[in-house]
Amino acid sequence: MTRPVRHDETGAASSSVRPATGRGARRIRRGWQAVVAAALLVLFLFPFYWVVITSLNHTSQVLQFPPSFLPHWVFRNYARAWSEAPWLRYFLNTIFIALVTTLLVLVTSVLAGFAFGSLRFPGKNLIFAGFLSIMMVPYVVLIIPDYIVLKDLHWLNTYWAQIFPFAGSVFGIFLLRQFFLSLPVELWEAAQIDGASRFRFLYQVALPSARPALVTIGIYTFLGAWNSFLWPFIMTSSPTVQPIEVGLSTFLGTNGTDWTGLSAAVVFTTLPVMILFLVLQREFMTGASAATGGIKG
Repeated sequence: MTRPVRHDETGAASSSVRPATGRGARRIRRGWQAVVAAALLVLFLFPFYWVVITSLNHTSQVLQFPPSFLPHWVFRNYARAWSEAPWLRYFLNTIFIALVTTLLVLVTSVLAGFAFGSLRFPGKNLIFAGFLSIMMVPYVVLIIPDYIVLKDLHWLNTYWAQIFPFAGSVFGIFLLRQFFLSLPVELWEAAQIDGASRFRFLYQVALPSARPALVTIGIYTFLGAWNSFLWPFIMTSSPTVQPIEVGLSTFLGTNGTDWTGLSAAVVFTTLPVMILFLVLQREFMTGASAATGGIKG
């Protein structure tokens, strides 16, 4: 009679040990995950932290060794950096270029994406493959012929040279095409029964459903236009139409680089974008996952 009891006790003991061991392994795994996440956070935040530290130090302390990881609170660097260039004009130029470019990209991406995803016409797949092939060509190799074209159009040193070449996005067309392909056919059939045209179906049914993809494309395009440097640096020559990133080149001179002024300018030109992304990060992540996953019908 003792053996069954002993067996039960042993079994109970062993069953009580196993969950404890499992919980311990989970705690260790979570601990390692937390360590890795903290290390990645430090790795990604350190460059911006270093820029902030540099903007608050004296010029003589920028290149000293060993470096100082604490600021000396030299706030006059910000006042000096702001006075070096017409930053208000740069901000207005950048906002205008980014907003108009984003609007045009959304319009062209919706129309082209809907055509490739929902309509049937000869050569559709071939044309779409041609669009995708554009992504394989680095745009820097086209700068010289593009410069000649813009010169012939008398668009150099204008807003249009910074907007219209980027009014169409292969990424946006591809993303919305994938999204419209996932729309159930029953939606279009129901819309036909109600007498809806293709445009009405796009406007009232497909477009509201594509909101996550539109948010993703909008944020991606806006940030890309805000951070553009090489193209406007080559195609423009006047601060009246140049964006912020070109304005930062003010601190790069033949006598050297003003690292404290440049760092201060980087801080107050980057903060608006960081705040925008932090505010819209949930929309961005939701839009990315929903757009790639499509609609499950």
